[in-house]
Amino acid sequence: MKKSHLKSPDLLPIQQKDRKITNLGYSFMWVGMVVVLATFAIGGAGVMTLSLPWVILATIIGSLAIGFFISLIADIGIEHGLSFPVYMRAPFGTIGTHIPSITRGVTASMWFGINTYFGATAMNGILNILFGFDNWFICFLIFAVVQLVNTALGIKSIERFADLAAPIILIISLWMYVSLSDQAAAAGRDVWSWVESPVTGGAAFTAFLVVIFSNMGFWATLSADIPTISRFIKAPANEKNWFKRNKGSLIGNLVAMPLTQTFMIIIGAVSYIAVLNYDPVVALQKAAGGFILAILLLMIVLAQWSTNTAANVVPAATIFSNVGGPKFPFWAGVITAGIVGTVVQPWELFGVIIPILLFVGGILSAIVGILFADYYLIRKRRVNVPELYEDHGQFKYLGGVNAAGFIAWIIGAAASYFVPEYGFLVGFLVGAAVYYVLAKYWWFKLFRQAEIEEPSDEKYLGISVGRDWVIEEERIYEPAAEELPENLDLY
Repeated sequence: MKKSHLKSPDLLPIQQKDRKITNLGYSFMWVGMVVVLATFAIGGAGVMTLSLPWVILATIIGSLAIGFFISLIADIGIEHGLSFPVYMRAPFGTIGTHIPSITRGVTASMWFGINTYFGATAMNGILNILFGFDNWFICFLIFAVVQLVNTALGIKSIERFADLAAPIILIISLWMYVSLSDQAAAAGRDVWSWVESPVTGGAAFTAFLVVIFSNMGFWATLSADIPTISRFIKAPANEKNWFKRNKGSLIGNLVAMPLTQTFMIIIGAVSYIAVLNYDPVVALQKAAGGFILAILLLMIVLAQWSTNTAANVVPAATIFSNVGGPKFPFWAGVITAGIVGTVVQPWELFGVIIPILLFVGGILSAIVGILFADYYLIRKRRVNVPELYEDHGQFKYLGGVNAAGFIAWIIGAAASYFVPEYGFLVGFLVGAAVYYVLAKYWWFKLFRQAEIEEPSDEKYLGISVGRDWVIEEERIYEPAAEELPENLDLY
């Protein structure tokens, strides 16, 4: 009996008993995830044209907005226990899912490489201060291996590390802010009013919007594949209220993330005000020394570790496992993510990769819109989950491809490309609108969907009706009459 390519054990729906991430644990994961060099860069770029209070306001608006989008898509994982690449079989097809998924997987792997390089330079600084050791590449390799092992041990291991790292990161961040503020004051610059090149009128409004959409575009990638993480968040069974069921997700996405994101933006801004460089490691090396500098650098190491495991390696490994099938387990996906993140040589392309990845984030915003339209507007959160794991089921479409999804993705991505400052919002809206029209009035007229034809909560909802989706790994596809509405033609 041939095992289905779609039924890798690591991609089966997560049952309630296996959902291990607590509300606090998810919030602590966010604390670590936002401490990356690109976050500091948004703050540094902001104070080039706006004062810090306006940068803070724009960051709060942008963070809350993207947090809302993340929460919407996270319900796919919470309600049905599904990962991103598995649910993508619905709007893109069982084969088509691989193309947009791999785009995200490679992007996540490249971010892993960038953050590992950033953390390795800090680790090298610590070892140089304490022991006179100076070889950043050795630090890069060691740091990469440690993070990959942590991820391969599973989501609970990642949460435990976040629980340990988050309080340390917050305490050291406060210390870092005070040190940078003192440097700025010593240079005669008030952190709350200094602006490098002030702008007014329409230019100021545009600069304000750029900060908002920079924060949104930065997390567009995670807003697409958040189900890969949210499927592990503890949630109450038989809870029909969307807000109560998604409480843990909402606290993390709308409280922990905006607060931490804003504070790290402030650190990047104050760093730029102090020494005209948004990288706090560079700034602090000019003022601190010895053991104090080593402690400050430790925060950077812990933050990159926490960021990479949850936001980059888990999504990438899950995607690569989906492409490889049952013979390519999660741990093999972890190794693949590490190899890709190293092969791109982030230390050589550091100044180029971040703009490229932010551009890719804009392209992926169209996928967020497509997921929203498919899950909420068309299927009304009802999903025929067993069919997602069938080679010849309703999601095979035409040769395994949903043309409506690909057309919407291309049009939405193109729209975001032409307005990069507002890429996320434009990509989301265009992708969602085009997909809704094409899927509802064209594609799903040709390829009937059981949950649309017979919209039954009891048959097609998950945890909100107390259901754990259980997929038999060796099941052979034999469509039974009782599984589908009478006279329903799937082909």
